[in-house]
Amino acid sequence: MSGVNVLHLSTSDVDNGGARAAHRLHLGLQAIGCTSQMIVRAKFGADNTVTAERSVLTKLGPPASGLPLKLYPKCDSGMFSSQWLPDVLASRAAQIKPDIINLHWICNGYLQIETIPRLKQPLVWTLHDMWPFTGGCDYVRECENYKKACGACPQLHSNLSWDLSRWVWQRKAKAWKHTDLTLVATSSWMADCARASSLFQDRRVELIPLGLDTERYKPINQKVARDLLDLPQDKQLVLFGAINATSDPRKGFQLLRPTLQKISSRGWGEQIELIVFGSSRPENSIDLGFKTHYLGHVRDDLVLALIYSSADVMVVPSTQEAFGQTASESMSCGTPVVAFNATGLKDIVDHQQNGYLATPFEIEDLEKGIIWVLEDKERHHELKVQARKKSLREFSSQVQASRYLSLYKDVLRGFE
Repeated sequence: MSGVNVLHLSTSDVDNGGARAAHRLHLGLQAIGCTSQMIVRAKFGADNTVTAERSVLTKLGPPASGLPLKLYPKCDSGMFSSQWLPDVLASRAAQIKPDIINLHWICNGYLQIETIPRLKQPLVWTLHDMWPFTGGCDYVRECENYKKACGACPQLHSNLSWDLSRWVWQRKAKAWKHTDLTLVATSSWMADCARASSLFQDRRVELIPLGLDTERYKPINQKVARDLLDLPQDKQLVLFGAINATSDPRKGFQLLRPTLQKISSRGWGEQIELIVFGSSRPENSIDLGFKTHYLGHVRDDLVLALIYSSADVMVVPSTQEAFGQTASESMSCGTPVVAFNATGLKDIVDHQQNGYLATPFEIEDLEKGIIWVLEDKERHHELKVQARKKSLREFSSQVQASRYLSLYKDVLRGFE
């Protein structure tokens, strides 16, 4: 078989990092000759090979998913999902009859935990966050309860061993005990976490980085990019961006802010300006040490490529990332990245080759890294060249899709 008929199940298609990653794989597989379809709960894009599931249960999913969390009023409901409401996806998949099903991010009331063993096709699950092997949280922060059985969940602010996280963990353990799952981690850190988890420690875990269209995310003349975005030509521009860039603590804005203030105090105040996407200008001004251009929420790939190309350095100060797509996107546009030497980002950035990896989570070294990238023009040019080269070598959609196709074929041979 040259191609494979793949069905992707994802909560949405383009509105967040995991969704965009799933859709990029879907398009990449089509480009190399696979039949690929995608069913989502919420469709935001215009791709006619993506179908929105319209059942009543699907519509009830998001509000119903949050009901158990009412017992834990201090919990951040956006970071915890119990996936208890039934759905119709097993019957929908049976109608489509794919060769293989690729699960992606399936939370926010989309796919019930107990539905997964009812899917009759071979299953591959791409780990866009840690939810598949935790008791309900997307990222564990400092907690390691997922290595045992969850319970006394710090994100629920619970001290009880038998809490919602233990209930969710037990449902997963029971439902998936005899289900043949092949996991795909997007970084070596995620692979290690999955293998250390009590739920997936005996499962097959493969490592395939996320891909992107390197012909869309490519270097654009910096002067042209800045003109189109109405950004200054005579400044060095530092870029920071993510979904909920300034409000999600995991994205590291609380670490970036004092870092920038330190850089400004060292005499860089007239040389640098800051660009922020994924967040609008706050009502109450935030002192970041530099004039700041807020570009709001951006979904369009071409606009994002312009933004990355306009910058001299991208800073990704996240504390935990399954991968870190803003870093790979930036590098694909030839813009060096400064990040912490931790979690998924350490697979993307090569220290002092295409960016800088700072000691976690020291703002002094983050400051040093930003200055190191900016202060030498010849070195900066070489960093840009090497960033683009790595993206073409490791993160292109074609490379990713080919790796998945090889995996799909191997999994299918095991089911013959």
